[in-house]
Amino acid sequence: MISNELKEIIKAAECDAFFDEPMSLHTSFRIGGNADCFCEVRTEEALKKIISACVESGTEYFIIGLGSNLLVNDDGIRGVVIKLGGDFEEIAKTGENTIRCGAGMSLAKVCVFAKNKGLGGMEFAWGIPGSIGGAVYMNAGAYGGEMKDVVVSSRYLDEDGKIKELSGREHDFSYRHSAYTNKKATILDVTLELSPKNKNEIFYLMQDTMEKRKKKQPLNRPSAGSVFKRPEGYYAAALIEDCGLKGASVGDAQVSTKHSGFIVNNGKATAADVKELISKVQSVVKEKTGVELECEVKFV
Repeated sequence: MISNELKEIIKAAECDAFFDEPMSLHTSFRIGGNADCFCEVRTEEALKKIISACVESGTEYFIIGLGSNLLVNDDGIRGVVIKLGGDFEEIAKTGENTIRCGAGMSLAKVCVFAKNKGLGGMEFAWGIPGSIGGAVYMNAGAYGGEMKDVVVSSRYLDEDGKIKELSGREHDFSYRHSAYTNKKATILDVTLELSPKNKNEIFYLMQDTMEKRKKKQPLNRPSAGSVFKRPEGYYAAALIEDCGLKGASVGDAQVSTKHSGFIVNNGKATAADVKELISKVQSVVKEKTGVELECEVKFV
């Protein structure tokens, strides 16, 4: 539960705050129970105040991007869920080939901004649903590109309220991992280094990427994207399909018939349905192939 004192601090921070807010409204899966408090902060100062108040009161807090890689429990989230808006959705060209993006900005807007500035390198991310902060957090990637290829620095707020910065290799990027993955830190903004490229060429590469997504992925159903990480030497979707699990379902949660690496919500799926289906897929694939599938989706 949220104390009245914490509620007043959140309200005084002039952010949009909602109590007992359904998380199904804020995740691409359209699944999740209520959060004790859901607030959208607009400034670094407000973020500092709210996180500091949470730490001092012993209240859990969770930073959310665009909710595209999350499965929120049916019982919801205890504590404060913080979404970055306002100043965190700003973007600017800071050098000849560099742009700085607020962590709350969508990848789609970053891609369009880069294209309009004649800067290439983000085409791989066109169509990935999520924020730039979330993309750095998990080193998002597709079609031969990853965030590690373009990120040169990032600023973050630690739990002590101090603003710090990571540069280059300090990000410790690897497959679906960064230095932030197991760190209690809030990414504030990210600086990308791109390369000059013809705007039309960038546009056509983006269009090609989107066409590939439309052909292969179930974009017409709520999902959290790829459920499993790629096992070394294999493709998760191929393993799942080879094990006869394409189309398998629990309740309204279903292994996509279009792409077996996705689990989709066919209407009223619960987090419990999805978790049971994930366990079933992992169990069958392990039994039949000996390969252990590791989840890419974050459970909250």
